[in-house]
Parts: sequence; C-alpha cells; structure tokens
Amino acid sequence: MSDLSDEYLLDDDVEDTMDEDSAYGYDDAADDSEEEDEELGFGVADDAFAAPDPAAERSKSYEVEYKSHSVASIEEAQHKEVEHVASMFMIKDTDAAILLRHFGWNKERLIERYMDSPEEVNLEAGVHEDPSRPKLQSLTDFTCEICFMSSDDVPGRQMETLALACGHRYCRDCYQQYLEQKIQAEGESRRVQCMREKCNLVIDERTVGLVVEANVFERYKILLNRTYVDDSNILRWCPAPNCELAVECHVSSKMLHKVVPSVACDCGHPFCFGCGNAAHAPAICPIAKMWLKKCEDDSETANWISANTKECPKCTSTIEKNGGCNHMTCRKCKYEWCWICAGPWTEHGNSWYNCNRYDEKSGAEARDSQAKSRASLQRYLHYFNRFANHEQSAKLDRDLYGRTEKKMEEMQVTSGLTWIEVQFLKKAVDTLTECRMTLKWTYCMAYYLARDNMTDLFEDNQRDLEKAVEDLSEQLEKPIEPKTIPELRQKVTDLTVYVQKRRGILLSDTAEGFQEGRWAWNVTL
Repeated sequence: MSDLSDEYLLDDDVEDTMDEDSAYGYDDAADDSEEEDEELGFGVADDAFAAPDPAAERSKSYEVEYKSHSVASIEEAQHKEVEHVASMFMIKDTDAAILLRHFGWNKERLIERYMDSPEEVNLEAGVHEDPSRPKLQSLTDFTCEICFMSSDDVPGRQMETLALACGHRYCRDCYQQYLEQKIQAEGESRRVQCMREKCNLVIDERTVGLVVEANVFERYKILLNRTYVDDSNILRWCPAPNCELAVECHVSSKMLHKVVPSVACDCGHPFCFGCGNAAHAPAICPIAKMWLKKCEDDSETANWISANTKECPKCTSTIEKNGGCNHMTCRKCKYEWCWICAGPWTEHGNSWYNCNRYDEKSGAEARDSQAKSRASLQRYLHYFNRFANHEQSAKLDRDLYGRTEKKMEEMQVTSGLTWIEVQFLKKAVDTLTECRMTLKWTYCMAYYLARDNMTDLFEDNQRDLEKAVEDLSEQLEKPIEPKTIPELRQKVTDLTVYVQKRRGILLSDTAEGFQEGRWAWNVTL
C-alpha cells in the first residue's frame, strides 16, 4: 500500500479518545482476515490508500476518520495499482489498467481470476496478448471500411490509419470521430471498444491519446478518474459545486445502520460519506433517507385528506364535510350515511342532526381509521414543524455572518479589541449553525424511535441542547453597547463552549446507543 493516507483530518478541539471497540475507529488488533476487510469495506480501489494507523489519535465516539484527496493523488494511486499488476503478470501497463477497470479496481479478485484462467479474463476484459503497442501508420493503397475514403483521396496519397492488436484497421479521422462521440457525447471511458462490430477489444489510454485532441483527452482522463472513485468503497467525490476533491473514509455500507459517517472536504463542505447527502447526524442514513422521502412525496398530503375527509362507504368517493349536518348524501351514488359513525343513515331513526349510535358496529372500523389518520398527521406535523423550524433558523443564523462582521468592526473601534479578540462572535455563529443542523436531524430520528426509556433520555439531551442554542442565539441578537462588551464577550464565549458541550453529549450518547443496540425503531429498516 502507498502512504497516501498516513494522516486523517479530524475535527478541531478533539479532546476525548474513542472506545477501542467503537465502529467509528479501527481495531488495534493486527487482524488481516477477509471478514474484517469486508466489514471495513476494503477490496475495491483500496490498496493504493493506506489503512489508518491503529496507534494514531482516536476521535470522539461520534466522529469518523477521513482524508481529502486531490485529482493528482487519485491519479497517482491508480498508477501504483497499474504498476503493481503489470509487474506481477508481466504485461503492458495499458493492459493492466484495462484489467483493473474491468474488475472495478478490485485487485484481489483480478489476481484470483487471472491466476486461474488468464486467457478467459483477457477475453472478458477486452485485452489482447500482443506485446506490441498500437501506433499510427501512413499507408498507400488503403480504403477505410467506415468512410470509404482511400489513399488516392488525400494529399500525398498516404492515409493515416490505426489498428489495434485485433488487426482491424481504419483511418485516423474515423477513429477520432468515433472516440470523440464516445467520450464527449456518451461520457464513456473505461470500455471504449474497437470499431469493428462484435470485436470487444478495448482501446487503451495511450492509444486514445494518439488520436484525439488534447481537450478531448483531458475529458477522457477526468472520466477515468470518476470511474475509479465511483468503483471504490472508501472514496466519494465531494458533492460541493466545482469541487474536484474526493474524500476517503473507511466506513462500509454494512456499517451504516450503526455509524453516521459525517465528513468535511478540504474545501469546507460537510456531507455524509454514507449517502452523499448533507450531514445528518445523529440520524443514520436509512432513517434520514426515509424521512426525506416522507417530506418530499405526497404521503402527508394523503394523510391530510384522510384526516379531514371521508370516503363514501358504498362507492369510496372522497367527501369533505362543509356543514354541520351529519346526514351525508353522496353526489355520485346517492348513498345516505352518517358522517360520525360512517354507518347507514337508515339505522339512525329520527336523530337527523345528532348521531347517538357512536359505537355502532357498522361504523366502528371507519371511525378507527379516521382517528388513526388524524393522530398520524398530528404526530408527523409535530416533528416536521420542528425539523423545518431549525432548518429555517440555521439559514437565518447564517445571515448573521454579515451582521456579525459589522459588529466585530464596531467592537474594534469602540472597545480597542483586536481582530483576533473579536473572533468569538464568528465562532459563536459557526457553532450556532452547526448545532441547529444537529437539532434539525434529532427530530427526524425522534420521529422513528420506538417509545421507551431510551427515547426519554434522547429527548432530554435534545431539550438541553435546544435550550442552550436558543440562549446563545438570543445573546447574538442583542445590540452591542460599548460598556457591555466585556460582559457580552464573556457570556457569548461561555455559552458557545456550553453549546458545543451539549452537542457533544447528545451525539456521543446517540453514537454509543447505536454501538450498544439501545435504539429501537417503529419502522423496519
């Protein structure tokens, strides 16, 4: 392995060390078994990146280790893998690259298959065993089978041609157009094959560079890098716009039911390594995914309809009550029934405006369904409104940045404090925004938690963090008076530290709960 990952980015202010058996870190035991490798997610494009040093400083229990990689380091990692395979099999580096891409950069699987049957693997991958490299040749008396241009049609009566190891030769212009179509229009890179129909020989990277223009070849290399990262279990592109960095994190998909792999790219963008969405700690990926889908689709619109309307017991048409009378007549089928109990109106005698048969068996099932729909809607809105409120508050807190900088400038003038000394305001705003996002996702998690003693503990931590956040937010909204600056600075600094502490307590307890299996869900994950 290379030394690309000797250091991992850990959040600032790391004080606590991780429990040795935490799934957020790496076991100290030097166990290289296949079972451990599978759990950690090794095997796909991993060997070029070093595993974390077991002796390295551990992060907090709710943090994971990660590292950002530039395009150059990603290309270097690929180069090392290719060199290793080429020297092991004594083949061309271009052929080694094709083989690795065919196996999704899973070197172990490639070696196992190649040692067993090299001919079969070469055939599958589109590799020819010819040791020579394709090159451009100028030929006389040649006619291209694609465009039917001949050597007689070009100046000098010599046509530039190209043939792969399969021997299928075509003019360079046709190959250039073909490759540009594949790369630019179709976004293909890893498996661009010979132009001859039914020939599966793959055109290697060096040959592509011989034929296409520099800008097309640059696009081709970008696509190859994308496939390398996409094939990897431990790499993910940063989702921030215009960011070209990838983040390495050794948390496999099998661990996402108990680990929340929140990472931050070197560009400053935080996100979840597991799903690629915005960071959603303390909620695990499956829960966050279910919540977002619930919020985005029309499921709650259907809940509202179910809670505020009823279906005709006979034809199931949806009916909304717009008056006080409980005697309903369906406009579609003319069926008469009771709004309260959903039973036939003929069973109600002369009680035209008051249902005295609330427990009538014929309407009990409909009433039960209605009550459940109302309760479900009310419960959802309770959590959604708080989720949305913290999201909106976080946006408003981010708007504080502009006002905060102005406040910081005012404080330098009125109090004589230096720029460094007034940074406590910016630190407070950063902390406030971070904690708002954490609180937002606590309501997602709470919605799906099954009620038990552990839920009460979670909500206690949630309440304590929420109160601390609101106290800090209130202090930041206060106008600055020169005589109160020392007191404000002390209060804001103390509250910032306290808010960070409360966030750490909530996230630590939640993470430990996942490891200990304390959390029970009211849905099936």
